[in-house]
Amino acid sequence: MVALRLIPCLDVANGRVVKGVNFVNLRDSGDPVELACKYSDAGADELVFLDIRASFENRKTLIDLVSRTAKSVKIPFTVGGGINSIISINNLLRAGADKVSLNSFAVKNPDIISQSSEYFGTQCIVIAIDARKKINKSSEWEVYIKGGRENTGLDVINWAKKVEELGAGEILLTSMDGDGTQNGYDLLLTQSVANAVNIPVIASGGAGSIEDIYDVFTEGKASAALLASLLHDKKLTLEEIKSFLIEKKLPIRPT
Repeated sequence: MVALRLIPCLDVANGRVVKGVNFVNLRDSGDPVELACKYSDAGADELVFLDIRASFENRKTLIDLVSRTAKSVKIPFTVGGGINSIISINNLLRAGADKVSLNSFAVKNPDIISQSSEYFGTQCIVIAIDARKKINKSSEWEVYIKGGRENTGLDVINWAKKVEELGAGEILLTSMDGDGTQNGYDLLLTQSVANAVNIPVIASGGAGSIEDIYDVFTEGKASAALLASLLHDKKLTLEEIKSFLIEKKLPIRPT
């Protein structure tokens, strides 16, 4: 059985790790390289580094920060934010990233998914989907881009199927409604996407307790759980989370 993964997320703006609620009201959470090392040493299975303002500000991800961070950790590392070409993907992988996360540009230019997966391999290509519930629809979600600022009108389930078809190796699925709230993952959203595709789904947005993480693996059918404020605010440690999940007989790598 493939091990389930715990993945700390480093949202970066202006060279610092930040965290907000529902994609707004960002607060400083520390230095990205220091936090990356801390979580790597603490037993994280992977890391995700997202330059959250790159697409909105129409600039490229900070290559130097990626390079310094990647050199400091010993676990797989995904980088996203402002990626808009094969060249930019190549630059990030050469800087030390193991995978890249595409979002806004992939929605506008889906061919980048098939081109990049063919060129670099599907295992390198993660498609991030920022999902928000449709008004008055409890089981339908729309895709947002530009750091959650622009509603594309795309149906999340249909888009998830499409990116798999185009060659994505993994989906990073964020519930915008749950982001930073620590009220629990959107289990219906995660389960709906996981059931619709055959590639791993990383659940993101809302982790507030060990039980939330257990639920997203068992009920949400996620292959990995993204963690941010829960860890940044020192509410739980990776060791505590892993110990609990191992006791529950889930396939988790020990710290």
